[in-house]
Amino acid sequence: MLLPGFSLLAQACALEPLHVANQLSGKRLYTSVTYGLDMRAVKSAAELSLSPQGAVGGDVGVLDVLFVCAPSQTASVPAGLLEWLKRLAGRGVALGGIAGGTDVLARAGVLDGYRATLPWQNADAFARNYPAVRMTNQLFEIDRDRLTCGGGTAAMDMMMTLIGQHHGQRLAECISEHFVCERIRMGDEPQHVPLRSRLGHAPHSLIDAVTLMESNIEEPLTTHELAEHLGISRRQLERLFKKYLQTVPSRYYLDLRLQQARKLLRETDQAVGDIALQTGFSSGAHFSTAYRNHFGMTPREERLI
Repeated sequence: MLLPGFSLLAQACALEPLHVANQLSGKRLYTSVTYGLDMRAVKSAAELSLSPQGAVGGDVGVLDVLFVCAPSQTASVPAGLLEWLKRLAGRGVALGGIAGGTDVLARAGVLDGYRATLPWQNADAFARNYPAVRMTNQLFEIDRDRLTCGGGTAAMDMMMTLIGQHHGQRLAECISEHFVCERIRMGDEPQHVPLRSRLGHAPHSLIDAVTLMESNIEEPLTTHELAEHLGISRRQLERLFKKYLQTVPSRYYLDLRLQQARKLLRETDQAVGDIALQTGFSSGAHFSTAYRNHFGMTPREERLI
């Protein structure tokens, strides 16, 4: 379901993996149909238009899932579309939101009680407007019969994960290789939010502290050393972290290091011991304990996922 101003990139990232799944399997595993608000061509953000094959309220035949692909900012949504989405949900059709499509589903009331995600730029307003939706900052969310993503290339990761669930991980990996993707990113990976956007109007000292942490993963600085670099007291630094990030510097730093370790475990074949050293852990045992406490599994178990 395309709404005017949709992203061609997001639309292609959602559809192309399905077409390639058909191609590589030699079977028609998926059939796609494009819908519009009516039968007129739908203009994308890049001002290229796509012609729909069906319209809101029309016959949907045997429809398994409907993805709404919409621009990140959608001023108004026709009441007819919202009613249609409610009817489809009542019939048991799975519903997905790509980029601003998540907001459209929330307006229709079909995301209440579900985990959902959308582009990080709209997260604060979305959380205020739809408190019944369990919003996350993940790349994508597949929660029962609701599928949402932050748009862009996250749509491709979501679809390849879905294909893996339907037809096996090997096919999903072949599709990833077809697109020359390094790997299929997992849904629990957070969207990358620029530091200044994450911290908003936080003092420069806090932004500089986080920047220093991100630049010193292999040889972590102590909280005292960080404060010295910034020319403020340790107590001052701890107050800043507590006020703006609701944590202490050491805990935030550990989280950064463990997130980097998780990235290396998933994206490289490096030995677990080497990754431990690269992320500032003096021993494999200390790394394994910290990793298990944080993620609920050991580094070696992470590799088996």
